[in-house]
Amino acid sequence: MNNTIEEQTWSRKNLYKVLEVTRGKKSRASIIFNTVLLTTISLNTFAIILHSVKSLRHDFDTFFSDFEYFSVVFFTIEYFARLWVCVENEKYKHPVWGRLRYIFSWGALIDLLAIMPFYLSNFTSDTGLIRILRLFRIFRLFKFSRYVHALKVIENVFKEKREELILSVVFFLFMLLISSSTMYYIENAAQPKVFSSIPATLWWGVTTITSVGYGDTYPVTTLGKILGGFVAVAGVAMFALPTGIFVSGFNEHLKSTKPQEKKYKYCPHCGEALE
Repeated sequence: MNNTIEEQTWSRKNLYKVLEVTRGKKSRASIIFNTVLLTTISLNTFAIILHSVKSLRHDFDTFFSDFEYFSVVFFTIEYFARLWVCVENEKYKHPVWGRLRYIFSWGALIDLLAIMPFYLSNFTSDTGLIRILRLFRIFRLFKFSRYVHALKVIENVFKEKREELILSVVFFLFMLLISSSTMYYIENAAQPKVFSSIPATLWWGVTTITSVGYGDTYPVTTLGKILGGFVAVAGVAMFALPTGIFVSGFNEHLKSTKPQEKKYKYCPHCGEALE
């Protein structure tokens, strides 16, 4: 009995080393698996793009279908394998609660979203819902995040600065609602069809604050133009806020991860470093 448990633990540790993305020396099995995984993810991305071309979808429908089955089986096995070995990570070491915690982690949710549309689409006959679920297959592309260090840095910065970023989003929503509501009351009498309600005016608010300005909705009254100009200028300043937060977060993160350089004192006479 003990030998069986030890063998299972040993196998789980080895599989964890194969699946886990680590910096430094990797085993041959890990290199092969991750190469196959990355290749499959890349091919899936191209398949989703090419499948949208009507002529290719008609001529190679069987190939797309078979490749989708292969991908789902491959990603499903990978998902449950990661769920089994996740207890080897100190963060998820508890056999029950650790796995439940892992299920709701960012990486596990991406893995689940990569396979979920296929299984859900087999339980519905709603073609519209099936199209929406198929769209979620693009989440397979996010599986690359395990292998790109820059994406991990962005994730860490977002976690460190999430309160400031959420505050900037809330400020954006306040500004959008206040400016759109005010513009509605100013322009409704002059343009009752264009500014028919506050929800309809929100589109003007979004395009103005983001400085997109499609030109389909714009004020014609003098007061409306003054408000529109103010909102456009304020929008530029407002979007600089989250940008500054991100830049500050990147600088702090890079400084914290950069190895500390050894500081020397130098002789004022000869200029040589002193220990």
